[in-house]
Amino acid sequence: MSRIGKKPIPIPPGVTVDIKDHTVRVKGPKGVLEKQLHPAIQISLEEGKLVVRRPDDDKERRALHGLTRALLANMVKGVTEGFSKVLELSGVGYKAQVQGDKLVLNVGYTHPVVFETPPGISVSTDGVKITVSGIDKEAVGALAAQIRATRNPDPYKAKGVKYEGEIIRRKAGKALGKGTGK
Repeated sequence: MSRIGKKPIPIPPGVTVDIKDHTVRVKGPKGVLEKQLHPAIQISLEEGKLVVRRPDDDKERRALHGLTRALLANMVKGVTEGFSKVLELSGVGYKAQVQGDKLVLNVGYTHPVVFETPPGISVSTDGVKITVSGIDKEAVGALAAQIRATRNPDPYKAKGVKYEGEIIRRKAGKALGKGTGK
């Protein structure tokens, strides 16, 4: 039995869950999330808790058991607390600005890089730190990964966009070898 899959998900007060034909709709104080889940996994609401069950021990169903439970737990947490990712810019002249619903990055290219923020996701910045927040964990992580991919951290100069708390292992630069005559 999946250790993650068999744990029931407690439903906090103020959150409502509707289950119809493997479509789960979670409504809470921060918003509404809806997700279509795999039909092989059974989802039920029992005594104020979401319970996820699988019909047999088939390899695919064992994998879907824990996944489904984790997705439901993230939906419940998203509508109550929300999710956020913080990115840091490091480099001379690197900066970020929010202009309406767009994020504009100046990260060493000849042109600024512009990101449209999807609905349900908010982006804020203080120039050097970018905070991406929203109720959908998948969308928040995807936008943060796209922003980081504009200029991955350089291990030689430690310039680029990185997650807050991410450790970039520095590499030594080019060393003069023996026999160069100098």
